[in-house]
Amino acid sequence: MGDGGGGHGQSAAARRLQICRFRGVKPQSGSGPVRQVGARAEIGLPLGISFFSFHSISYLVDVHRGSAKAARRLGNIALYISMFPQLVAGPIIRYKTVARQIDKRRTTWGRAGVGARIFVIGLAQKVLIADEVARIADAAFDQVVRPTLVEAWLGLSAYTIQIYFDFAGYSNMAIGFAVAFGFTFPRNFRLPYTSRSITEFWRRWHMSLSTWFRDYLYIPLGGNRGSAFATYRNLVTIFLLCGLWHGASWNFVIWGAYHGALLVIERAGFGQVLKRMPDKFAWAYALIAAMFGWVWFRAVDLPHALNMFAGLFGLHGAGPMDVRVHLALYPTTVAALMVGVALALLPRSNGTPPRQNALALWWRTKSVPDLAFMSAVIVLSVLSVTSGTYSPFLYFRF
Repeated sequence: MGDGGGGHGQSAAARRLQICRFRGVKPQSGSGPVRQVGARAEIGLPLGISFFSFHSISYLVDVHRGSAKAARRLGNIALYISMFPQLVAGPIIRYKTVARQIDKRRTTWGRAGVGARIFVIGLAQKVLIADEVARIADAAFDQVVRPTLVEAWLGLSAYTIQIYFDFAGYSNMAIGFAVAFGFTFPRNFRLPYTSRSITEFWRRWHMSLSTWFRDYLYIPLGGNRGSAFATYRNLVTIFLLCGLWHGASWNFVIWGAYHGALLVIERAGFGQVLKRMPDKFAWAYALIAAMFGWVWFRAVDLPHALNMFAGLFGLHGAGPMDVRVHLALYPTTVAALMVGVALALLPRSNGTPPRQNALALWWRTKSVPDLAFMSAVIVLSVLSVTSGTYSPFLYFRF
C-alpha cells in the first residue's frame, strides 16, 4: 500500500462495502431473484454487483474530492457504471480515469486493430491456458479425497496458473474492447509471479483493485501516517475487507487475513531482509507464499483447505497419483501448463500495453509472421471454445 494522504470521511466507503457482500448470499443464475434452500432463502444478486458498486463509489468520491467534475448528463454516468467490457470482472476503472474519454474519444481503424489484438491475446489466455490447466486443478482439489504430495503440488501449481490467466485474460479482453471503442483502461496485471515479496505482488496483481482499496480506504483510514501499530491495523483491516469482497466465507476471511499478516511482517522488517536476499530466494518466498494463499481461495471450506495443506506437506504420502489426476494429464493440458509457467515467470510483456500509440502498434504488427501467429491463435481459441463445455470466468462469482 502507498503512503498515507489526505481526505476526511471517505472511510465511509468501508461501510458501503457492506452492500456488496452478505452472509449466506450467493449469486444465482436462472432461478429468479429469491430461491429457497432448506431453511434459508438465498437472494440472487445481479451479475457484477461488486464491480459496479465500486464504480458508483468511485464516482461519488472523485467528485467529492474534486479530482473529477460531476457529469452533466445522466447518460454519461450510466455509461461509466455499466460499461460492458469490464462490468462483471474488472478491471475496476476510476471515474476520473475515463471522465474525459466519455465525451471526447477517438475510434480509428488503428485502435480497432490494436484492440482486436489485445482481445485475442486475452481470449487465448483464457481458453488455451486457463481452461486447459483447470482439468488438473479440479481433479486435485475436487476429486481426490486425500491428495498426496505430488497431487497437491501439481493441483496447486495448475490452479496458480489457472487463476492468473483466467483473470488476466478477461482483463486483456476488456482492455482490448475499450481500446477499440476509444477508451484507455489501465493495465491490471504486471507479471505478479515474478515478484520478490508479497508487497510487490500486490503492486502487480489485480492492480485496479489494490489501488482502489489504497486510495478509497487505506489512505482515508490514515494510511501509514500514524504509529506503526495504526499502520499495521490499517493493512490488516483493508485485506480483511478485500477478503470479504471476494465472498462471505471464512476461507476468504482467512485469505485476506493471511495476506494482511504477510504485509505487516514485511513492513515490520522482513521486507528489508528480502531486499538483501539473493533474488532467487526472495522470488521463491513470494511465489510459495502466494500459492499457499490460493489454497484458501480455491478450497470449498476450512476442512477442504486443511486437507490440501496436509497433502502439500506430505502428510498423505508422496504417491502414487490417483487415476483421476492421471486422466487429467492430457498432452495438451501438460503443454498448456508448461506454456503458462513460462509466460507467467519469464520477464516479458503480458499483453500489449494499451497506452502506446495505437496506429504505430497496428502498423508494426502487420508483418506476415505476426499475422500468421495471431490467425493461428484465433483458430485454436475458436476450436477450443466450440469443442469444450461452458467454462465461465472465475471472477464472475465475485
